[in-house]
Amino acid sequence: MSQGPRSGLSAVSTALLAMSRHLEVRDVLKTIVASARELLDAQYAALGVPDDHGGFAQFVVDGVSEDQWKRIGPLPRQHGVLAAMLREAKPQRLADVRTDARFEGWPAAHPDLADFLGLPIRDGDEVIGALFLANKNCPKPEGTCGFDADDEELLAILAQHAAIALTNARLYERSRELTIAEERSRLAHELHDAVSQKLFSLRLTAQAAAALVDRDPARAKGELQQVAVLAAEAADELRAAVVELRPAALDEDGLVATLRTQVHVLDRAHSARVTFTAEGVRALPAAQEEALLRVAQEALHNALRHSGAQRVGVTLCRRDGAVVLRVTDDGGGFDPRATRRAGRHLGLVSMRDRAGGVGGTLTVESAPGKGTTIEMEVPGG
Repeated sequence: MSQGPRSGLSAVSTALLAMSRHLEVRDVLKTIVASARELLDAQYAALGVPDDHGGFAQFVVDGVSEDQWKRIGPLPRQHGVLAAMLREAKPQRLADVRTDARFEGWPAAHPDLADFLGLPIRDGDEVIGALFLANKNCPKPEGTCGFDADDEELLAILAQHAAIALTNARLYERSRELTIAEERSRLAHELHDAVSQKLFSLRLTAQAAAALVDRDPARAKGELQQVAVLAAEAADELRAAVVELRPAALDEDGLVATLRTQVHVLDRAHSARVTFTAEGVRALPAAQEEALLRVAQEALHNALRHSGAQRVGVTLCRRDGAVVLRVTDDGGGFDPRATRRAGRHLGLVSMRDRAGGVGGTLTVESAPGKGTTIEMEVPGG
């Protein structure tokens, strides 16, 4: 290593303390990457968290400017040496990544990488990330790697602690999500009680006014004025609920990140496999994002609680100038027409109302034994 034992130990300690300070997953990833790059004196560092579809749910870099990162383009796919790290779960130390047989090139704006050191980040038997460094700042004779065995050992220690920090951050976010859901459920119950009381009083007052209208018009007028007051109070309660019950994560993270987090929570909480993919979706008006989220939540609830599905997939994509949400499952399915006749809507009415309320459409495809697909389309995006 380029540093002496005392200074090296101090640097490792600083890096580990920095990782432990953060609870948000994104902040943890950034700290891991910056610490690794500084600790091993490399020009570039990156960390990718894989998804289930050959790409990366998150990818954080250090040593690349924001402008250059934008010019590089979309997130990389799981290929080449990155795929090897994830698949084989073994370190990769190369004198020149460009000459490796697995190298598949990179975009024109991508920095030129040469010597390379990468390690998988593991949580038990699961590989939860790939951490790599490139272009060590040191003299490198032709054909040799700037990173040595000591660097690999040091990065391995960092990767072990990174796994702990990343797992803790994920648990924190999952806990926060569940806490938010519980709080919103509580608010919904309180709202139901408050509005129900207002409406009950309004009905009684209206009945009293109707009974008085012929024999005591003056008193009836007073009762009708009270009806107006109660109606206004009920409307205020409902308006407050719209603001209070709007998912906070939508405002903070946007639709794609919010859906991804909620799907991840459900995947961990249920025996069914629940997956999410998004492609090319830009920010939408708040009302549309909330409607899409609510429909997704209702469809997921039905699939996980009623269908007996083993696999549930959520996709969000652009199609012909519109954004399309699809929730599919391989469960028992049902006959939508028979369900409608029997009065058991499985939330379909509310989903159609939400879609129509933001200028969208909702379609349901299902049959007994054939699973279910619910698709919502809204203009824009």
